[in-house]
Amino acid sequence: MSEASPRGTYLVIAAALRSGIEEGEHVDDLPSEAELGDTYGVARNTVRRALKTLEAEGVLESTPGVGWRVTQGGDRRTLVERMIAVIEEDSLPVGSPYPSEAKLCERFGVSRTAVRRGLAQMEGTGLLLSVHGKGRTVRALPASTGQS
Repeated sequence: MSEASPRGTYLVIAAALRSGIEEGEHVDDLPSEAELGDTYGVARNTVRRALKTLEAEGVLESTPGVGWRVTQGGDRRTLVERMIAVIEEDSLPVGSPYPSEAKLCERFGVSRTAVRRGLAQMEGTGLLLSVHGKGRTVRALPASTGQS
């Protein structure tokens, strides 16, 4: 990557890796962060940021001692899309409690940081209401249900 990207170099790398995964170039393990840095001509931290972006989307997972792997399973929705689907899948009406961060981490097999980003996005779009010390409740139903 010789030219600076107005979009953010890490996002360009994340998009390239996502495309490679969808096309079958990366089926299981990814090359090391150092090798990816050499491939794209960027610092390791830039590669790590791209990988963390894909982890938050549920495309990749980090396994200690192994490295970055493509998540298994056919569900290629982003983490936020899967978290929104919890409302429908668990038949949660407006006002009902939303699952805790710990339960979401376990359910989706992602980090607490990734879950918190998704929850913040859901709160920002008005789907969830957070009350300190009491957790989160469903504030509105997703648009895909046809209700709001």
